Amino acid sequence: MDQTKTPLFTALKEHAGRNPVQFHIPGHKKGVGMDPEFREFIGDNALSIDLINIAPLDDLHQPTGVIEESQKLAAEAFGADHTFFSVQGTSGAIMTMILTVCSEGDKIIVPRNVHKSVLAAIIFAGAKPVFLKPVRDESLGIDHGVTTKSVRRALEIHPDAKAVLIINPTYYGVCANLKEIVDVVHSYNIPVLVDEAHGVLIHFSNRLPMSAMQAGADMAATSVHKLGGSMTQSSVLNIREGRVNIMRAKTIISMLTTTSTSYILLGSLDCARRYLALNGKELADRALELASYAREEINRIPGLYCFGEEILGKEATYDYDPTKISIHVRHLGITGYDAENWLREQYNIEVELSDMYNILCLVTPGDTRENIDILLTALRRLSQENYSIRQANELVIKIPKIPQLSLSPRDAFYGDTEIIPFKESADRIIAEFIYVYPPGIPILLPGEVISQDLIDYITEHIEVGLPVKGPEDRSIENIKVIVETPAIF
Repeated sequence: MDQTKTPLFTALKEHAGRNPVQFHIPGHKKGVGMDPEFREFIGDNALSIDLINIAPLDDLHQPTGVIEESQKLAAEAFGADHTFFSVQGTSGAIMTMILTVCSEGDKIIVPRNVHKSVLAAIIFAGAKPVFLKPVRDESLGIDHGVTTKSVRRALEIHPDAKAVLIINPTYYGVCANLKEIVDVVHSYNIPVLVDEAHGVLIHFSNRLPMSAMQAGADMAATSVHKLGGSMTQSSVLNIREGRVNIMRAKTIISMLTTTSTSYILLGSLDCARRYLALNGKELADRALELASYAREEINRIPGLYCFGEEILGKEATYDYDPTKISIHVRHLGITGYDAENWLREQYNIEVELSDMYNILCLVTPGDTRENIDILLTALRRLSQENYSIRQANELVIKIPKIPQLSLSPRDAFYGDTEIIPFKESADRIIAEFIYVYPPGIPILLPGEVISQDLIDYITEHIEVGLPVKGPEDRSIENIKVIVETPAIF
């Protein structure tokens, strides 16, 4: 196929150029009917393609024209048999994967450190999660992926599972041996689903880890907007034929998608695909060169550490994406959250995330040497103001063991509940999520038993200012739990 073409975006520009008289939504009618300040800031070009699914522009829910052609081009670019555009973000694509293969009561094998969208889909499907324990890096205080050994063991115990879901790469850019895992799962004739939210570039460079489609996975939710140049909330779902019902996937993604699909987002996906297909290797090379420079310089700064190839060689650390710059700040005597706030206040720098011991910076094709130097200047000053002045924090891995899942997430989420003080909730079954976002990994999910260790762990995160979210009570002073029938004496 001709990857220089952008069927959808070209049609959008041609339609805007005809300047049709519109008697359809959106009601702002090319910006005329909206707030003037917003219109001036956004610009008339963008507003001229903020359109609805009229005949010349095809329909995402049942594409037969320019959207269908654009999705076929994307499938070829990503090495998939079928690609569907998502304007519900990668979360929508992840939910589609799970709801395509799982029905009520079905088992699905997933890492415990999955994104909350995975658990949301499990609740919607009524599926039963079988959790794999991710490998914890004791020196950095972060989780990596799961091992082939743990996947093989889970399949031996649960050969009736309907799917195995793998995160590749993790938020911090680390990969297990995906091809080996895929081969093991396929030996049971079970499909492999991949959360590839942070891996859009890896398909386009042999200097990066293997992509889901290259590894033979059956479905992959790939976030183009995060690192691939499309607009926020736009992603793709890549599918390989054989173990997945393509028509069911198409039906599910339509059920989860608004009927008022954004053509600005869709057009940005069309163009991002072209840019990656034609220039992906060069784009990845540019990001890798900048990341390599940043990593080398950061590791020269007293009190800071940015991991690289030295962490490789184990099952859970088979490969890594060097464009993820994870900076360990513990030896400065501050938390990652402290570092994030300091960078924002002192240098107007925004990082991707912070945790107790680290900050994460993403280097993408949108970065320049100037950007990196600004970050390095800030980090050098951060070191000067803290290293050997503050006492280094002791690395204390307080992550409690994975809680016992006593009810299915769906039964707990829709169960008979009551509100009690969070600090008095030990040994009760939670009926809502508690997670830190980013990265959006649940600490507790509906159906799990709350332990005192977890209460202490969550409280500590709240006290240092990390973004703990999820419960209806945003202060997390109270929590929703399953009603228990009191014992009769």
